[in-house]
Amino acid sequence: MATGALSIGAYLLDMVLFSTILLYMNVFAYITLWVLTIFRIIFFFPRVLADITSHTLGPGFFTFVAGTCVFGSQLIIIAEQFAIAIYLWGLAIILWLFIMYTFFTAVTIRKDKPSITEGINGAWLIAAVATQSISILGTLLTPSMENGQVIVLFLTLCMYFLGCMLYLNIITLIFYRFTFLKLEFAALTPPYWINMGAVAITTLAGSTLILHAEKWSLLVEITPFLKGFTLFFWITGTWWIPLLFILMIWRHLYNRYPLSYEPQLWGMVFPIAMYTTSTLQLSKAINLPILMVIPRFMVYIAIIAWTYVFISLLYHLYKNSKVDFKSISGERV
Repeated sequence: MATGALSIGAYLLDMVLFSTILLYMNVFAYITLWVLTIFRIIFFFPRVLADITSHTLGPGFFTFVAGTCVFGSQLIIIAEQFAIAIYLWGLAIILWLFIMYTFFTAVTIRKDKPSITEGINGAWLIAAVATQSISILGTLLTPSMENGQVIVLFLTLCMYFLGCMLYLNIITLIFYRFTFLKLEFAALTPPYWINMGAVAITTLAGSTLILHAEKWSLLVEITPFLKGFTLFFWITGTWWIPLLFILMIWRHLYNRYPLSYEPQLWGMVFPIAMYTTSTLQLSKAINLPILMVIPRFMVYIAIIAWTYVFISLLYHLYKNSKVDFKSISGERV
């Protein structure tokens, strides 16, 4: 998700070589993650089932949907591979239906439920991210379709509004937790950056619909509404950025919480990269070129964040491989 969002933003800012390298990296990463996921489902299915029905771990499964759609959008924008992207879109819809209703049914009917402090975090907003990602990929696919454009655009418009509903519902609970319940600095994990990332991808979904409005008369009619609603979400995402940086400083500098590698750090890179891309497309959708100032410098912040987390990942893997090798050598001795 993070690599795809950064790759798309970089490509739209004419960083073609860099974005193409990220595309090839994503091809490898996407295939590898699916191999590992299938292996886990086959050999550890009870644990997978327990995770997907958990209040805290279940929302993470929506990354399957979002990651698939971001990868598909990356293939269209950078490589113009519509044929592969349409299969990815179909896969994402199937995954969305299964994960959405499995997770929300499980957390609704569970008898023993956690408190709001223990049960909800920024990862819940990936449900909105996944929904908007389906909207974006579907809209990007319409130029390659000779028939069925209106049906696809109707679906993507519905997914856009559904994603807006999910964000507004979930962010209310998260904002309540932030402001009225005790928040330990250790609990302020990187997925809370999805507070901003979810509205960033919502902005991108709305902007993408506006830029393809000429393909359906209804979109033309509601374009003024879409522009206002999309701008509303972009402003919301912009508001979140300073607060999240302040909270990160409070966590790591004031409370001296170590900034060591954890997979959740990608949950911070994705929103920054997505905000870059969404602002760029919004400037085109509402014809406001002055907004281009933001993505032109935000892309470098996203690159720095992505590079730091990627190097940390490599070091983490290297460090763990040395530990495993020593333990195996010790057992043989």
